[in-house]
Amino acid sequence: MSNEIKLANPAPLGLSGFALTTWLLSLINAGLYPPEGMGMVLVMAFAFGGTAQMIAGVMEMFKGNTFGFTAFCGYGAFWWTFALFVAYFHGTCPGEFVGWYLVIWGVFSLYLLVATFTKPKALMLIFLALVPTFFLLAAKDLFGMPEMGVLGGYLGLVTAVLALYLAAAEVINESFGREVLPIGAPKA
Repeated sequence: MSNEIKLANPAPLGLSGFALTTWLLSLINAGLYPPEGMGMVLVMAFAFGGTAQMIAGVMEMFKGNTFGFTAFCGYGAFWWTFALFVAYFHGTCPGEFVGWYLVIWGVFSLYLLVATFTKPKALMLIFLALVPTFFLLAAKDLFGMPEMGVLGGYLGLVTAVLALYLAAAEVINESFGREVLPIGAPKA
């Protein structure tokens, strides 16, 4: 009899927190809902996008997954900083500086994209959509180009759908004990 504890896969929780919060913010960025909906984005950012991803990241650390630890804790921190900024400091910061905030998150996402080249293709697709999302949103603030923010909003919706698909695939595939939803697992 083994005393080893089997840990749950934290990735679906982290991916879901990322996907659902990204979806709500992207609806506003794309212009599909008015900015008055930002309160709902903020509560999602604190509770699900931020906290649930941070929990998933810590669990990934215990599984020895550096990528999962870095991505989930990193984006959990993104959602906390975003929510705190919007709630308390939004009117006090120049727009160009917000653009630089988005640029550095784009760079963070870019190096994670490179790390996905050895991982399931579904994960790589998430980052292929996320990287330009950040840079489009940054262009809106850096260059005063609101249409870039709208494009970033639509690409954010694509990113959210891809992340939710991978979360669902991981839960469903584990439940069935076989691949029901393909994720494009790398060849061993």
